[in-house]
Amino acid sequence: MVNEHGGDIYGRDIKLDFSSNLNPLGMPENVKKAAAAAIADSGRYPDAYCRELTKKLSEYENTKAENIVCGNGADDLIYRIVHALRPRTAIIAEPTFSEYAKALREVGCMVTEYEQDDIPAALNAGADMLILCNPDNPTGRMIPKDNLGYICRICAENGTVFLCDECFIDLCENGHERSARQFMNENIIVLKAFTKTYAMAGLRLGYAISGSTERAAKIRRSGQFWSVSTVAQAAGIAALGEREYIERARRIISEERKYLSDELGKIGFEVYPSDANYILFRSKYPLDELLLKEGILIRNCNNYSGLGDGYFRTAVRLHEENAALIEAIERVTKWQKT
Repeated sequence: MVNEHGGDIYGRDIKLDFSSNLNPLGMPENVKKAAAAAIADSGRYPDAYCRELTKKLSEYENTKAENIVCGNGADDLIYRIVHALRPRTAIIAEPTFSEYAKALREVGCMVTEYEQDDIPAALNAGADMLILCNPDNPTGRMIPKDNLGYICRICAENGTVFLCDECFIDLCENGHERSARQFMNENIIVLKAFTKTYAMAGLRLGYAISGSTERAAKIRRSGQFWSVSTVAQAAGIAALGEREYIERARRIISEERKYLSDELGKIGFEVYPSDANYILFRSKYPLDELLLKEGILIRNCNNYSGLGDGYFRTAVRLHEENAALIEAIERVTKWQKT
């Protein structure tokens, strides 16, 4: 069985995982404690409406609680949104997260892919839905603010639902200034997740903020009834109080992203600029296979539409781990050059 996403450490002796893009600080201790304490309450069904979590999120995001929908990770919400709204035509960027196209095609939607820079012009032809990742995955680039404002305005004028995936944005410097939230209208849905920001991938918790209360209710009715566990809800509530933790993570990511980009460039790889906690680069070597022998996992990006062989993505981790990655790459590529 082939896993087309990062984080597949199972069944292999993996010492360092650079294939999944989580907060390098790991899950906060208060979140772990809250999750552990919630196990005692897990003999009952969880709150299907995530009332307390949604209330905390409405305060955190400064938006109405009825416009927020919680789900079993962002991936769950992508499918719930698409199945609830059932668009007939949709536009996505390439390269980008593969689950967008998969979800859209499940409902028989005609999907058209464009390069990121061509999206604003493509919208003039109209579509039922637009899905973009900001910052993009795997490139790590944020959508220019002028482009984002134009996209939000055109979607409102054309009646196009704009699903903007911002799961990585809280780990970007000044990410709030580049969010679709500042252009919010009834046609916009912003997708976010605790997965990346708080390193809670195994707990599965995400949420969507809809500019339309009616559309939020429709999405809430889609999918399974008890989509968020008691443990995940408790962990999410605790995570929302970790403000300093997020600020510290942003500083580390900014410093270490530069270190990794510089070192990868020195080795001779083509390194693409990134605003996120991951870096896309290109190598002529089968780097994922070579590093796997060292117990190190990176993301081979050959299954991304618009990319191909030789493209890889690495997460930005703590300095000791990043230095170990560079040392391993230098070691495995040395023998390839001779």
